[in-house]
Amino acid sequence: MSTPEFDLLIKNVRVVRPHGNVVFDADIAVAGERIAKIAPGIAATRAKTVYDGKGRLAFPGVVDAHMHSGIYSPLAEDAVTESKAAAMGGVTSSLNYFRTGQYYLNKGGAYKKFYPEVLKISKGRFHVDYGYHLAPIAREHIDEIPMLIDKHGVASFKIFMFYGSHGLHGRSDSQRDFLMIGEDERYDLAHFEFIMRGLQAARERFPDKARQISLSLHCETPEIMTAYTKLVEKDKSLKGLAAYSASRPPHSEGLAVFIASYLAHETALPNINLLHLSSKKAVQAALMMAEVFPHIDFRREVTIGHLMLDITSKAGELAKVNPPIRPRDDVEYLWEALLAGELDWVVSDHACCRQEMKVPKHYFGNIWMAKSGFGGTEYLLPALVSEGTKRGMGYNHMARVTSWNPAQRYGLNRKGDLAEGFDADIAIVDPAKTWTIRASESPSTQGYTPFEGLELSARVDATFLRGHKIYENGEVLGKPRGQYLHRPTA
Repeated sequence: MSTPEFDLLIKNVRVVRPHGNVVFDADIAVAGERIAKIAPGIAATRAKTVYDGKGRLAFPGVVDAHMHSGIYSPLAEDAVTESKAAAMGGVTSSLNYFRTGQYYLNKGGAYKKFYPEVLKISKGRFHVDYGYHLAPIAREHIDEIPMLIDKHGVASFKIFMFYGSHGLHGRSDSQRDFLMIGEDERYDLAHFEFIMRGLQAARERFPDKARQISLSLHCETPEIMTAYTKLVEKDKSLKGLAAYSASRPPHSEGLAVFIASYLAHETALPNINLLHLSSKKAVQAALMMAEVFPHIDFRREVTIGHLMLDITSKAGELAKVNPPIRPRDDVEYLWEALLAGELDWVVSDHACCRQEMKVPKHYFGNIWMAKSGFGGTEYLLPALVSEGTKRGMGYNHMARVTSWNPAQRYGLNRKGDLAEGFDADIAIVDPAKTWTIRASESPSTQGYTPFEGLELSARVDATFLRGHKIYENGEVLGKPRGQYLHRPTA
């Protein structure tokens, strides 16, 4: 008897590719962790293992390009539990924002010492493939950008525009302590300019990688937020999520987008990612800047939280996040922009913040004392399929914004599509399975979710990472087999 040529054969699925507008019936054969053949009627005898897809959808594994593993819990714990949550949602690539300073490893200093520790902690713990975006917080980090690209395969960097004079969770006067930078350093617009110049110099140094080296920005303006927070705190007519949204008003986002865009123009840095745009004003500002600076390749991001929740959510302070959850009019505009192709990818912005840390009992109901951020990677794909289908969004479009677009931007050249030669990262989705989100069913250690009680009409039944089944029917399978993504990949 001849040896089977395929390691795995996924039979009887409807293949969703990120291109075109057709979903087609086929089988997917896997050999050596890559997709070897996609065609109808591949004989089961040609494979060592056969999985029956039962006519369900086969999506490319999700590239969740905005996560925060290790922000509120030790990275060694989060890497395990939150990557399990990712696998539950069809995620096969987790890209995490990381930096020096408080939270994360609670250390300052050079990345040449800091980042190897991050990689050492991460190794062998992630259930999905993983990588990191890094934020140059201190002046010395700018000089380290070429080393981070060349030695460690970090192809994407971040600026938190509000960190210089506004706290992570609200007003703060101790930002230098928070960022763990020296008395002679400032995290301000000049620093942002120098980051851009340093990154563009690195792109010129590595022309073969330059297309997939980019800068991401959290666009909010600290001076406006600090002033408005003082006003809103005195206004007793505003409470909860409505108050937090008003304290970080949409025009603060819009103005920050303008500033970031002009700095990109000034420094000739072409690859700019505008993260988690949450409001009509922010998206409109981003579209305006794309017209003003057509030589800048802007990409625009939205989160599943900003698409699914609004300020009337019963979750209250459990849904506190930066930028804030917005009124329903903004949510509807985000959907219009997404359906029109004006937003490039959808992410979770997953930041597991356990309830005892999110808001201590004696502060329950106080939006100002709650921490910012929450998890949701496990609901990214099913929520998008559920709500997107209602709004006429095609499956191929969903695959583009959850897989192909972020993979291409962030240098994951074997991810994001179901085609021969690509990693066999596959999410098997039942588009007609109604279920209700319950935090108790997630492997995340968060213990709650702002999405609690939402009824979805699609569910991820199984997830394959490079041809290995890592999740099926509510259970994460096997030991962690996630690999570090040294980007850009081959």
